[in-house]
Amino acid sequence: MHAQETTFSKLVQGEQQFQVPLYQRTYSWQREELRQLWDDVQELVEDRQEGRSGSGHFLGSVVLAPERVVAGGMQRWLVVDGQQRMTTLMLAFTALRDHHRGQGSVKKAARINDLILVNTYQDGHDSYRLLPTQADREAYTACVDSLPKAGGAGNVGAAYRFFVAALTEGAESAGEAWVDAVESVLGDCLSIVAITAAEGDNVYRIFESINNTGVGLSQSDLLRNYLFMCLPTRGEDVYRKRWLPMQELLGPAHLELLVWLDLVVGGNSRARQSEIYRDQKKRLEPLSGDEAALEAEIARFSLRADRLMRILEPERENDATLRSVLERLSRWGGQTHYPLALHLLDLVDEDRTTAAEAADTLAFAESYMVRRLFAGLSTTGSNRVFMELPKELDKDGSPAEAVRRFLSRPRTGARVWPGDDEVREAIRTRPLYKTGRSNQRFQILRRLEESYGSSEPVDYDKAQLTVEHVLPQSPAQQWFDLLAEEAGDGESPQEIHNLLVHTLGNLTLSGENARLSNHPFHRKQELLDSSALRMNQRIAAHERWGRTEILARAEELADRAVALWPGPLDGVVQSDDEWAGWRELREILLAVPAGTWTSYGELAALIGTSAIAVGNHVAARTGLHCAYRVLTADGRIAGGFRWTDDRHSGDPKVVLEAEGVPFDENGRASKAHRLSSADLAVLVGKDLPDQTSAGADASRAGGDEAGTRFETLLRANQTPEVVEGVLAALRFWEEQGGHQVYGKATETSCFPTVDAGGPRSPRALWPIGIYPVSGTAEVVFQYLKRRPPFDDEPLRRALMERFNAIDGIDLAEAKLDLRPSFPLEVFAAHGEEIRSVLEWFIHEVALAESRRPIDDGDPAVF
Repeated sequence: MHAQETTFSKLVQGEQQFQVPLYQRTYSWQREELRQLWDDVQELVEDRQEGRSGSGHFLGSVVLAPERVVAGGMQRWLVVDGQQRMTTLMLAFTALRDHHRGQGSVKKAARINDLILVNTYQDGHDSYRLLPTQADREAYTACVDSLPKAGGAGNVGAAYRFFVAALTEGAESAGEAWVDAVESVLGDCLSIVAITAAEGDNVYRIFESINNTGVGLSQSDLLRNYLFMCLPTRGEDVYRKRWLPMQELLGPAHLELLVWLDLVVGGNSRARQSEIYRDQKKRLEPLSGDEAALEAEIARFSLRADRLMRILEPERENDATLRSVLERLSRWGGQTHYPLALHLLDLVDEDRTTAAEAADTLAFAESYMVRRLFAGLSTTGSNRVFMELPKELDKDGSPAEAVRRFLSRPRTGARVWPGDDEVREAIRTRPLYKTGRSNQRFQILRRLEESYGSSEPVDYDKAQLTVEHVLPQSPAQQWFDLLAEEAGDGESPQEIHNLLVHTLGNLTLSGENARLSNHPFHRKQELLDSSALRMNQRIAAHERWGRTEILARAEELADRAVALWPGPLDGVVQSDDEWAGWRELREILLAVPAGTWTSYGELAALIGTSAIAVGNHVAARTGLHCAYRVLTADGRIAGGFRWTDDRHSGDPKVVLEAEGVPFDENGRASKAHRLSSADLAVLVGKDLPDQTSAGADASRAGGDEAGTRFETLLRANQTPEVVEGVLAALRFWEEQGGHQVYGKATETSCFPTVDAGGPRSPRALWPIGIYPVSGTAEVVFQYLKRRPPFDDEPLRRALMERFNAIDGIDLAEAKLDLRPSFPLEVFAAHGEEIRSVLEWFIHEVALAESRRPIDDGDPAVF
């Protein structure tokens, strides 16, 4: 075998083809892996544009085996390992080519197409420079050939849409020169080690050896081995007294985190967690002959380990004020604040600042994140901002003032810190319930509740509170009658509901989820009035609960929010005059898969405005991506529709049909292909509260009571035939070795679940969620795609095909990444066929478990 370091553009240049063999699994990269790669690319682009000559980024290795030379002299290679990276880069270049085409840059597009993507003078499959495995081939070639179904469902289509969206957003804010820099970085700055096998090598044996179950050395393992190699006389004593206690305190993952944070706090704001060994080794090499200096470095690591534990477990912090803000940040989640917090603890322990000053500093960091969530701004880039903060603390003056001044600088995009007016407007109009992560929404309401200063503080750990709607998500007619009293000209109660239901003014915390339900307000008043939470008592004091009351409460909470989370320095203008919701609208449209459509109302509900406003904006905005996929509520092309970009022409219905959206004889698009606001939120990476994850990830405790509640709701809302069909399917599931768990939301849902993974890595798998009131069964592809064995896309497609073979079920292929549903009536008419699908599901799980290697212990690390 021969290994050579190269770049992607050099690797694929010339008449050759890289073919993924059948024994390889399908393309599996999802948003997290794509985002990590894109963050690295953006960093390299920034270096290039600012004139910094970085060392590039090591992307990994690819293992290739020569296949044969085909007619015309083209060399074919089998991709033994590395197909995920190669496919990702090919899709990124495909999106780049299409971006250039959209900008009219014909030569740039042709250069990418001819030098990277295709073999111009070859025919058929030989024309593709990368040929994925058969399961991915159709989706991949649709993108390369610019077919109507390009960017459809599945991981390949999602990756293509990801890069289209990222390039569109970047070009909008940074211009076409930035796009050219991206192209250069992708082709020439990502280092790849190409390992080529010799002719006659057993490539499948190579594949097996590369993908065995062994665990390689981590970055911190490599650093440890290097350090103690440089301590020949003092190593054993230092290891026992310093390194081993630190390693046992932190554990492997947190030790790796510490080594990375040490680089960031030390001034390397561009340190990557994937390359910390390289950067630390480079920093320590001048000390390699000085054992005392290296011992001092390990002692410094040890001190920072104790400080990191105060960040990870804030109860270790002695100062009450500092502990309080560390606890809030810990509950907020993520590691964004870690570099700043670690350096502040350095300063406190070294008596260079006070604990109170450190708390004030972290409070500004907390405000920056909370205010951005209120405004619906992306978290992309926030980590980079916070990695730059430690060096600000070393300047003269107060750390809190330095951080506030730095975050207040005029910025755009990922660096905007919303001011008071923006926060107030967002609280009034934006759907907070569909913004950020569920724990973050909870923490906002918790902090607001704590601001009332109740004499009897709530024990949040024991109260089992959840975020709840006062005006219900699925209201009974009495609620609509109330909203109708406030409707203006041309305004329906449903539109008022859509605009208000998810805003902060309508949200509260409660442990009475099931009892609150969607009852009329006078019944909710009794429960809210008896609550220990002051915010609930204040809601209960109202005689009614409609638009007036929700907006009044939003104003009150906005006053508290701007006081609790102070904003940037006065007089700083950070963003342009465009409303953030329109930028969010463009992001959403870029994420809509080919073969689906959505409505003006669904978009309005997600970004916090009206359907009319969305319609006017879509009609007026030039160059809006895929605006033809936005239809009226009943699935019709809007009257007066006109194309506002140069990519399409003619009848939009014809374009949608070519992408896979069926229309009926009345010109209405299939409802099965419609994306709800919840679907759209998932596609752009928002973490929505959902009954499925809450139910199926719950323990079986209290299952009898929940099961009774589920059956009661089922019998009260469905026909006897449907009830018997559903219960028969659940009994059959138990006979096959499964069990049921139940959702915690108002509508007690049921999830037929099977356990897998074994004691070391247990996981729950469930094919459907059953909703007894709404009368639907959701097929949970959205969750299965992250759970083996159904993280393999062909297996999910097989599940969809089996369901679709049953009369009455029509799951759109374009919703393979979402949670399409079918009516529970199918259980009555086709119970045996449903049970057959459930039996197949359990069989596939069992088959995958039988193939899973037995892990009989942790491998030794040398």
